[in-house]
Amino acid sequence: MDKSAQIDTWISDEIHEECGVFGIYDFDGNDIALSVYYGLFALQHRGQESCGIAVSDTSGPKGSVRSYKGMGLVNEVFTPESLEDLKGNIGVGHVRYSTAGASNRENTQPLVLNYVKGTLALAHNGNLVNAPELKEGLAYTGAIFQTTIDSEVIAYLIARERLQTRSVEEAVKNAMLKLKGAYSLVIMSPRKLIGARDPFGFRPLCIGKRGNSYVLASESAALDTVGADFVRDVEPGEVVMINQEGIHSDMSMTQPKKAKCIFEYIYFARPDSCLDSVSVYNSRIMAGRILAQTYAVEADIVVGVPDSGNAAAYGYSLESGIQLATAFVKNSYVGRTFIKPKQSMRESSVKIKLNVLRDVVKDKRVIMIDDSIVRGTTSERIVRMLKSAGAKEVHVRISSPPFLYPCYFGTDVPSDDQLIAHNNTVEKIRDMIGADSLGYLGVDRLSELIEGDRGYCDACFTGNYPIEPPKEDIRGEYDR
Repeated sequence: MDKSAQIDTWISDEIHEECGVFGIYDFDGNDIALSVYYGLFALQHRGQESCGIAVSDTSGPKGSVRSYKGMGLVNEVFTPESLEDLKGNIGVGHVRYSTAGASNRENTQPLVLNYVKGTLALAHNGNLVNAPELKEGLAYTGAIFQTTIDSEVIAYLIARERLQTRSVEEAVKNAMLKLKGAYSLVIMSPRKLIGARDPFGFRPLCIGKRGNSYVLASESAALDTVGADFVRDVEPGEVVMINQEGIHSDMSMTQPKKAKCIFEYIYFARPDSCLDSVSVYNSRIMAGRILAQTYAVEADIVVGVPDSGNAAAYGYSLESGIQLATAFVKNSYVGRTFIKPKQSMRESSVKIKLNVLRDVVKDKRVIMIDDSIVRGTTSERIVRMLKSAGAKEVHVRISSPPFLYPCYFGTDVPSDDQLIAHNNTVEKIRDMIGADSLGYLGVDRLSELIEGDRGYCDACFTGNYPIEPPKEDIRGEYDR
């Protein structure tokens, strides 16, 4: 873990998604850089470390790709001038939070390759479990790597396969046969936009349409932002190719077993997104209802920890009949680039993001809903803030099961020695965070969040990995 990531743990115990991807092809030839910018802005929650856009003109020279990338938030990296320079009617964009590979400008995406068949720009969301072996094999055949991210391995494999295939989409499919792990890809070739999703469907990807343009995005909320209508989700194992003739699909890589990340519904995705035909907002409402059914307690108000705890708190209130209240004011302007507090200021770090409305909680028995407890430090501070503001009791309800195992598929669930639930009972955790009671969502109720669908991954809660995990934890150490 780099120093900036260590500092971030002082601010928050949040789990981070690795990336968000976006692509658009305008058949009328209109410039699309601004649309990619807005799409990435809508996906900012999926990665706040770096971002980038690559564009091309399908009527111009085949090897001409313009790109702009940088460290920071979307609205910090791009200016009107930099977007004006990105002329082209086809493009891909990316927002990143690193889970494997160092945090530096060299690892920003999209990756742009120039090779014998032309150009390739690639944006990747996910994490490969066999990246070190693939990288070693490519290196022994002459590949020289410019980054320390597994996405470059994917780009090289596609470029090599393209030398032996009739089309780039066929090259993508052949490369997928060698990949193990999580990947949702958006790829730009000189005349095509391609989307691909791993056969398990770990990470989301969907298709939209706006006038005479097609869009690929990690979440449907990004389609709404650019005025595109939702068409459908890219199926797990599917490769879609978009060109002037429309959408062409290859389903030959699909398989019966699916493993969509359940935590997308609990926390990662925006509540106004639908993933694989399931409303994220409704999933969180259901989580709150289940918590009320499972852990009833006498209380005066239900409050959610912003933002992902809010919908679950509403669900708890609907099921229990206990009044829903707003207890926290969130500072919306805190991003990755604000000056971090020194170690001596850890106690006040949570207050930089949240403050309690004393008049709401004073002399009240409070049910506090949050999406997860990772290390426990943030939960302890929030409980203390509520009690310092006069709450008589604080009953904590968590809309996910306890984190017990690390994730290897594109999220930064840490190693088990850093997970508070790994070596502590629920009662011990309750005592450590200072709550009057504590209840987690049951693993056996997770399928209810996605309307009974059993095709999801819950390995971070159960240890039941759909793919055998790497023998060594490569997350954050891929650059060694």
